[in-house]
Amino acid sequence: MDFQQMKSVIEGLLFVAGDEGLDAKQLAEVLEQNTDFVRDLVLDLQGDLRAGKRGLQIIELAGTYQLTTLPAHAPYFERLAHSPSRSSLSQAALETLAIVAYKQPITRVEIEEIRGVKADRALQTLVAKDLIQEVDRADAPGRPILYGTTRAFLDYFALSSIEELPESSLFQNDESLEEETRLLFEKLDAEQTEQITFEDVSDSE
Repeated sequence: MDFQQMKSVIEGLLFVAGDEGLDAKQLAEVLEQNTDFVRDLVLDLQGDLRAGKRGLQIIELAGTYQLTTLPAHAPYFERLAHSPSRSSLSQAALETLAIVAYKQPITRVEIEEIRGVKADRALQTLVAKDLIQEVDRADAPGRPILYGTTRAFLDYFALSSIEELPESSLFQNDESLEEETRLLFEKLDAEQTEQITFEDVSDSE
């Protein structure tokens, strides 16, 4: 594998690693190269991204490399996420949102253990829509992000606190996670409608 191919692999590895990133030692082990050489590869890749005026960058945070978007593009991401409308959420995002709501604070790895599949994209979508946020860092290797719901999540479902979430059997049977998630959000929608209707009546009296 030549120099350019290794940089391409690093870019892919950092994309898959998501917000937890990878350190030079981990990259070196995967590429079967020495650590100093891998650091040089990352530096070169950082230059390539800047020179190509790409929409992504590689940053080093707490000893790990992460593939992130550019701060200058934040206003466009905010426009994309302007409405937290649940109608635009995929089933994967809905399942992830339900897991975070009931199990928070929770890491990406723990979410993936429950769902049985990768959760990077779903988490990115939910963060962009301001439905979940980073609430802390776990006391574990790599200090993974702990996710929790936001005020916007409570507002959207007309909840005053997370304790008002309905009782759920969401995690009792992994095989029916999709169906149980659907029923949960139908119940939340119904309760939201009832509360809005009551408030409308009260305002009109």
